[in-house]
Amino acid sequence: MPKHSRKTRDADADSRADQIRALPPIDECLRAAEALPALAGLNRSYLKVALQRAQAELRAAILTGRDARPRDRDAMIDAVVRAAAHSVAADEPLLRPVVNATGIVLHTNLGRAILAESAIEAVEMAARSAVNLEYDLETGGRGDRDTIVEDELCALTDAEAATVVNNNAAAVVLALNSLAEGREVIVSRGEMIEIGGSFRLPDVMAKSGAILREVGTTNRTHPSDYADAIGPQTALLLKVHPSNYRVVGFTSEVTLEDLVEIGRARRIDVMEDLGAGALIDLTEYGIPHEPIVRDRIAAGAAIVTFSGDKLLGGPQAGVIVGRRAAIDRVKRNPLKRALRCDKLTLAALSATMRLYLRSGDLAHELPTLRILSRRASEIGAIAPRAREIVAERLGDGYVVEIVDAASQVGSGAMPVEQLKSVALRVTHPEKSANAIAAMFRRARIIGRIADDSFHLDLRTIEDPSVFSVKLETD
Repeated sequence: MPKHSRKTRDADADSRADQIRALPPIDECLRAAEALPALAGLNRSYLKVALQRAQAELRAAILTGRDARPRDRDAMIDAVVRAAAHSVAADEPLLRPVVNATGIVLHTNLGRAILAESAIEAVEMAARSAVNLEYDLETGGRGDRDTIVEDELCALTDAEAATVVNNNAAAVVLALNSLAEGREVIVSRGEMIEIGGSFRLPDVMAKSGAILREVGTTNRTHPSDYADAIGPQTALLLKVHPSNYRVVGFTSEVTLEDLVEIGRARRIDVMEDLGAGALIDLTEYGIPHEPIVRDRIAAGAAIVTFSGDKLLGGPQAGVIVGRRAAIDRVKRNPLKRALRCDKLTLAALSATMRLYLRSGDLAHELPTLRILSRRASEIGAIAPRAREIVAERLGDGYVVEIVDAASQVGSGAMPVEQLKSVALRVTHPEKSANAIAAMFRRARIIGRIADDSFHLDLRTIEDPSVFSVKLETD
């Protein structure tokens, strides 16, 4: 690297460090803000939050080099207060709508499944009025909130009973605590997964109070491994569907059917955690196969747990279905109250279940299924218009190309399966892919970086006009 280039970089770094050190404390900004008529009448705590966010944004802009203008202390106070005033005028919440052009359909960081219109209407109804959440309209007595979704879940899975909690990790914890607290749960070592956010199944199981007993090896587990491990303290045999990874090569696993046979011989129930969980045969819609909950119940699982906001396409929830005796034990657990769903979640989940039962065109009405089942040719049909809009917003110097792409289901579902898609590749001779990605993020359009270039995957884009936003290209 040339010496003058290194010196320039060092000088820039020193300048940014000086600017960061010169950032005024919030108390000074607060005094300046309260002197402005437009801000003076606001609640002090609210104003302080707005100033803290404005200061954090200015710090980030300085650190990334987006704002390299030298300022004295008064100018910095003015910049923070002006930014806070703008934020207050807009009064935007931190949870904001974004455009998901990452190619990951069920993106955990972007909220996973988009709800069907009927589910959105159900949430709005429940939010606007009192509802019979735990009120029996026939008797006038106390009702059970599980009845809001239980009949639909049983109809879709052929389970004897069902209950729901706030996510699938909670479902696993609650089921294990209800059925195996203080006793052993036997599980294959090859199924000891990490479920995202560094949450590992062994840790989740430990919190349930169950005693983990691993059998087999990472790549091979045999029926005899389970049979030999069963003892007086064994409460459950657990199977975990590898929804977020695949082991390939020299492998062997015990099927659910074989595990159920082993359990029946020793009068021990089998529980399966499907993770994502599918209620229908996805291959009918051109989507790779995932285990169907009804089939797992038919195979003899006493308890099956799965997510509401993944392949099911509903709100965040953990669904527990199975034999009535097992579900009754789960429902009686005091921990169930701590993990239960609120009226908004139950309203959305119930509406989603009704779609599965009643819709004549589920692939059209359920956004998750509609987006996952889109063909590459359908996606490609909107690509020229999308390219035209993005190129016009970017202006000269940027190259916008239509390229083949591979989307992912996301959220731990079908980790090795890719869905053919089409994307826009955006490049600039003087700007890095990271810089272009940051520019789009500021416009709340989230894409991905691949092969040193920025991509906007069009699988989740049904209307190209979402790209008709102002982009700060300078």
